[in-house]
Amino acid sequence: MKKYLFPIGVSLALGIFMAYFIIRQYEDMPILAVSSEAETLYYIQSGVYLDEKSMTDGMKNFQHYIYNVEDNQYYAYIGITTSKENALKMQNYYKNNGVETVLKEKITDNKDFIEVLKQYDKLLSKTDDSESIKVICNQVLAKYEELVK
Repeated sequence: MKKYLFPIGVSLALGIFMAYFIIRQYEDMPILAVSSEAETLYYIQSGVYLDEKSMTDGMKNFQHYIYNVEDNQYYAYIGITTSKENALKMQNYYKNNGVETVLKEKITDNKDFIEVLKQYDKLLSKTDDSESIKVICNQVLAKYEELVK
């Protein structure tokens, strides 16, 4: 019995030592949503504001928009899509209307919203009409407010 005690002790110590270093490798990695329904969405960002009042004033020309607070700053978004091509189409629409935008990628795992968004993406991919793009963007943001917030 004593001859097995040393190998068992060394194996346990080695296992703990290896686990410690493997876990430490993942401490610096960004946290991602882990879900089979998680998907990368493209958000069209319109601006970054220091407070809610300045954001509200800056976004008064938009019928619908959503925002997220990160690091005490308000990030306002005016479009969401699952397709990079559609994201570029929306950016081009806003650029033609004098609005500078930034494209952001975020992972979302809200299955209901993703299903609705894919339906709107099908419509968006088939049109180049400015008014249709505007209506689709507004509808998507309204659905986001309804299903996610």
